[in-house]
Amino acid sequence: MEEQKVIDINWADKWQVYQRLRELDIPCGCELNQPLRVEIATPISALQLWSVMRQITASRQDKIRSLEHCWCLRYHNF
Repeated sequence: MEEQKVIDINWADKWQVYQRLRELDIPCGCELNQPLRVEIATPISALQLWSVMRQITASRQDKIRSLEHCWCLRYHNF
């Protein structure tokens, strides 16, 4: 079941998100002075959208924290 989402993102980041989603073959539309629209057809496409948005919108500190958490989880198991 496809669901179209309107993505609330600032105009400066909209084009970068749009291009990355196109590279991932996720249907989307990006018109001048209009919000980004994305079709979410699968859980994987929803996860990819979340990941792209996080890459673009997360602060540097949030990204560092996330990496440190992943490293701790990985090496804690050894």
